[in-house]
Amino acid sequence: MHKGAVRVWIVASLLAVLTGCATAPPAPPRSSFPPGPAARPAVTVPPAPADPMDGPAPANLSVAPEPELLAGEAARELARGRASWYGPRFHGRRTASGERYDMYALTAAHKTLPFGTLVRVRSLVTGREVEVRINDRGPFGAGRVIDVSRAAAEALGMMGLGVKDVLLMVPESTPMAEAPVPPVIKKQRRRAPRVR
Repeated sequence: MHKGAVRVWIVASLLAVLTGCATAPPAPPRSSFPPGPAARPAVTVPPAPADPMDGPAPANLSVAPEPELLAGEAARELARGRASWYGPRFHGRRTASGERYDMYALTAAHKTLPFGTLVRVRSLVTGREVEVRINDRGPFGAGRVIDVSRAAAEALGMMGLGVKDVLLMVPESTPMAEAPVPPVIKKQRRRAPRVR
């Protein structure tokens, strides 16, 4: 076979394939019934492709979270701030509520919330969240809003960081927490020694 014949054969084959792809599908058979109202074709909208830039909202945005269910009722935002965690050094010790601290349980310390209150802690860095039960008092570090157990810290992805910016959400029925009142310490007067 000559090169020219091979080229003609390749071009003819390609044209045959392209012509086969371009033919219109056969028309549907006509019905013998009178035409009814025009039916609209079903339209399916594909989901929007995931944007790689989507992620958790930065901590500096004041975006109100959607009310979600927490303990069977709508959740509301309680506070934003920094969370820390405590672990092995306190494991097995008594908490302020009287129960023993278990670093593998999903518990936390808060300054004012009633013991037993469920709190959803959401990381403003990673978007991860975990629900914890308040069973202790704290945190005692400046600028911190909650101390979580080791298990909760692992769920939030804060083990390496130690401290992370978080959002706290509680059930709607939770009473507003008031700042603890510091105890009043009376100063004792020094008495001057008696002169005799």
